Amino acid sequence: MVISDLFGTSGRRFLDALVAGERSPQALAALGDYRLKATPEQLAEALTGQFRDIHAIEISTHLAILDVINEQVGRLDEAIEAQLAVVPRTAPACASCGEIGGGHAPGCAGEHEVLLSLAERLDEITGVGIINARVMIAELGTDPSQFPTPGHAAGWARLTPRTRQSGQTAKPGRTGKGNSYLRGALGQCAMTDTRLGAMYRRIARKRGKQKAIVAVSRVICEIAWILICDPGARYAELGADYYAPRSRERRTRDKIRELQRLNPGMKVLLVPADGAVPAGQAAVPDAATAA
Repeated sequence: MVISDLFGTSGRRFLDALVAGERSPQALAALGDYRLKATPEQLAEALTGQFRDIHAIEISTHLAILDVINEQVGRLDEAIEAQLAVVPRTAPACASCGEIGGGHAPGCAGEHEVLLSLAERLDEITGVGIINARVMIAELGTDPSQFPTPGHAAGWARLTPRTRQSGQTAKPGRTGKGNSYLRGALGQCAMTDTRLGAMYRRIARKRGKQKAIVAVSRVICEIAWILICDPGARYAELGADYYAPRSRERRTRDKIRELQRLNPGMKVLLVPADGAVPAGQAAVPDAATAA
């Protein structure tokens, strides 16, 4: 794959040029955006083929249909944004005093802060995006009395585990189907290079990808409900290294264990760079590590 998005900036230029009659691979490659990782030679090689006029007619038809669909989607987005503006508790709020509607409470120190709407505050959750933020508002609502706690919101969305009990035997059950629109939006937010993404990868290694998606979706759902209930709350990203060990000694011990696991029968010893051997360790030929 030379470009990741055929309908992106560069891909659309290639398709429009082909429809217009351009057949030279070098001329087509020159239309590529400077941000493409592929070289002009790789693009020219990928654009070399037996492209005929019938193919241009087919592509032009599909592009025309795609443009109409994108135009309709844009109109729907504008209508959704206008409708969202009249929903209670979605107007811009002050992050200091939590006053909704663009104003400030008496004595508020955040008069010069940027006011963010509810959808924009939900968008601050890395990986959510403004479209998924609107889905969360539409499905969860904005009434704080709807769910007493964030856990109730996650339970309503069927993102919490259930217990199936028969007599003295209790077994874990499936989470259930829940709200398909909300679960679909939450599932798109899970796999990012953030603390939530690190949580997903951490669980996926041990319990599988599907359970990891459900677990991270539950966390995002609970965070979203906190932001909905508290107009002054803001999401703070903790970073992709949130689950990494903080202690230098622990990180060193984990790295040594990993090296020894990859080299069965070998042992790693750390000695000072000047070659001095600590008490209790035998001299080794390598000043850094030895096996």
